[in-house]
Amino acid sequence: MAGQQFQYDDSGNTFFYFLTSFVGLIVIPATYYLWPRDQNAEQIRLKNIRKVYGRCMWYRLRLLKPQPNIIPTVKKIVLLAGWALFLFLAYKVSKTDREYQEYNPYEVLNLDPGATVAEIKKQYRLLSLKYHPDKGGDEVMFMRIAKAYAALTDEESRKNWEEFGNPDGPQATSFGIALPAWIVDQKNSILVLLVYGLAFMVILPVVVGSWWYRSIRYSGDQILIRTTQIYTYFVYKTRNMDMKRLIMVLAGASEFDPQYNKDATSRPTDNILIPQLIREIGSINLKKNEPPLTCPYSLKARVLLLSHLARMKIPETLEEDQQFMLKKCPALLQEMVNVICQLIIMARSREEREFRAPTLASLENCMKLSQMAVQGLQQFKSPLLQLPHIEEDNLRRVANHKKYKIKTIQDLVSLKESDRHSLLHFLEDDKYEEVMAVLGSFPYVTMDIKSQVLDDEDSNNITVGSLVTVLVKLTRQTMAEVFEKEQSICAAEEQPAEDGQNDTNKNKAKGGWQQKSKGPKKMPKSKKKKPLKKKPTAVPLPQAKQQKQKQANGVVGTDAAVKEEEDDISDKGSDSEEEETNRDSQSEKDDGSDRESDREQDEKQNKDDEAEWQELQQSIQRKERALLETKSKITHPVYSLYFPEEKQEWWWLYIADRKEQTLISMPYHVCTLKDTEEVELKFPAPGKPGNYQYTVFLRSDSYMGLDQIKPLKLEVHEAKPVPENHPQWDTAIEGDEDQEDSEGFEDSFEEEEEEEEGDD
Repeated sequence: MAGQQFQYDDSGNTFFYFLTSFVGLIVIPATYYLWPRDQNAEQIRLKNIRKVYGRCMWYRLRLLKPQPNIIPTVKKIVLLAGWALFLFLAYKVSKTDREYQEYNPYEVLNLDPGATVAEIKKQYRLLSLKYHPDKGGDEVMFMRIAKAYAALTDEESRKNWEEFGNPDGPQATSFGIALPAWIVDQKNSILVLLVYGLAFMVILPVVVGSWWYRSIRYSGDQILIRTTQIYTYFVYKTRNMDMKRLIMVLAGASEFDPQYNKDATSRPTDNILIPQLIREIGSINLKKNEPPLTCPYSLKARVLLLSHLARMKIPETLEEDQQFMLKKCPALLQEMVNVICQLIIMARSREEREFRAPTLASLENCMKLSQMAVQGLQQFKSPLLQLPHIEEDNLRRVANHKKYKIKTIQDLVSLKESDRHSLLHFLEDDKYEEVMAVLGSFPYVTMDIKSQVLDDEDSNNITVGSLVTVLVKLTRQTMAEVFEKEQSICAAEEQPAEDGQNDTNKNKAKGGWQQKSKGPKKMPKSKKKKPLKKKPTAVPLPQAKQQKQKQANGVVGTDAAVKEEEDDISDKGSDSEEEETNRDSQSEKDDGSDRESDREQDEKQNKDDEAEWQELQQSIQRKERALLETKSKITHPVYSLYFPEEKQEWWWLYIADRKEQTLISMPYHVCTLKDTEEVELKFPAPGKPGNYQYTVFLRSDSYMGLDQIKPLKLEVHEAKPVPENHPQWDTAIEGDEDQEDSEGFEDSFEEEEEEEEGDD
């Protein structure tokens, strides 16, 4: 019986296969993820968007020549060295000899397959004389020749070769271990143990421990856990946060504390420069002791944020710290939104009156503060200040114009080109074109809303306690596209008006003879003659005529009168028959119309069922696509004059009750809106039937004054009673009854047969 044999690779050929595979598994993914990006492509992209974003701070910082960075060069050198090693090992593997080959005695004796016994013996003699050890030949080769000769001449050896591939019969299965033999050599055992202990007992625990220590300090959104705890405490403590309190809580994040974040810096000059900025800003309460909101790092972050919102100039030594702080603000505000939503959910799940949920105003202030931080504007400033070349002085000319009342971006967009140009007459032509280019790049998002109850027989009927699904389809356009559409519509409306005015002018210019020569005027459709109705007074008219004829004609007239009366009677009879036939045909038409209406209702019901089924399938497909595909969060760059980092357009979508100031559905952060996006918002229906009016909000996290609001009306009905009996539930019972009847019939049939046999 064949056994198993394990042996180390003495020649090193198997080890090369293992090493080539190992290096390839490291080099190929590392090249894909770590190879430095082409800087030329980024420069081309920046060049293409220069006309619009040229004045943005992040654009100017990107164009600055960075300090020579050695990291990309080191990455390229390491990756190229890895590829060189991989190619060398692949070449080495391709040149290695095959050690495990199929044994063929004909090849050993240099004979063609099917040679005769005489040819085999002759070739054996020649090779044995050549390779015999006594005559100075190769002993190993001589043993192979003798083995091949025995395999071809001896019956038992030939049978073993044909069955097992070896003249000696079945051999032990050998497994090669892809490690050189010197690794397990006793002489090198101490060195191998030292390397093993250093790699797996020192280096690996240190690497895993340091990674774990860093990772447990951060959440999934790369926010410090301590920051989340600080926000949770102060949001719970202050249920309704105004903008000043919100800025104070935002600045208390541990990301700005050098103790928890090495990127945050604290300089000795801060003790001089920060108090100067506090005096310039004013209205900063320093008496209240509320750590960590009153710690030096938090106070510094708050002052830098307030100076950014006021668009103040700060010393150059603080500019880098301000840029670092502003880059962290959007992610921190998103974390604060998540904290507020979690506290609202906790308050709804608990029945304790002491646990009060944060207000809707606190949530909306977080979203507004994100817009303010990106645009560098205070809360009640005009959204027009987001545009270039429009400062406070110029804004007064626009806002206080006698003819136009411009307060928002939409008001400026709705003007005609000539009116817009006259309104912004204080700008030069190149500056005006730049303003129009920037205004044309602003987003214009429309919402299509549809509410339904999925997984229900009647999806359009919302009942008490059901799960309402609001499907919102977002469509993004630019303001430039809106310009073009409005201008084309206005041009199309003005053209017929001009044509109509030209026609009236031509008609006025024509002489009176031209107007008289016109044909008869056609009656308008509204003045057409209607068919006269039969009056009941029309019946005695022929009788009066008959009496006059009787008086004039005497007896002769009487005969004619009798004939006329008979004709009238026959006419009346025919009229009654026609009325009866008309009634029958009318009843038949009514029956046909009822059948057609029933058929139409059935077809409509079938169509509604098919539409509901398609909607259900589409919702399932949307969920599957959302789980499988990962969309890029790179949408459109935001135009921001004072934000130090390129930011993408993101949005918040939620449903709220403006009357009760309550949040109905949790905010959904839309991060993948390029052209169109479909979002499902789910919330439980109210507990009482009636009509409810909610509002769907779409808020930008980057632009001020571009939020969208759309009403949502819900009609909630009473829930359907649970049916006690259903036809589907009786199928099993009916089947059992049929089975019992059949069994009883069989029993009676067998009893009758037994009685007949007894009679016989």
